[in-house]
Amino acid sequence: MDVTTARERLEEMLAELDRSIGVLQGDPVAVREHSAADAGSDLTDADRAQAMLTVATTQRQAIMEALKRIDEGVYGRCVDCGSPVPEGRLEARPEAARCVQCQGKRERRR
Repeated sequence: MDVTTARERLEEMLAELDRSIGVLQGDPVAVREHSAADAGSDLTDADRAQAMLTVATTQRQAIMEALKRIDEGVYGRCVDCGSPVPEGRLEARPEAARCVQCQGKRERRR
């Protein structure tokens, strides 16, 4: 993927994430009278919203790092081994920082 296309896709993803983060940062529990069952449901909704916010924030950071790699001229190279990140991987995940092998090693260590 050429860097111009990558930048456009990453910036579109970033704008969408920023909108989602803005919505998720709103108060997930509206102020109203609750029964005990409603309070439990609201807590679950708040937990779910927090989990989605965490994922969106992590994704946003990965996109910002990918944009930085474009600016530095190293986009498309694995941050661990320096090998090219496969074109198909970048098409599917433009924010990908690692080649398939290094990403697999990283995930096995977790």
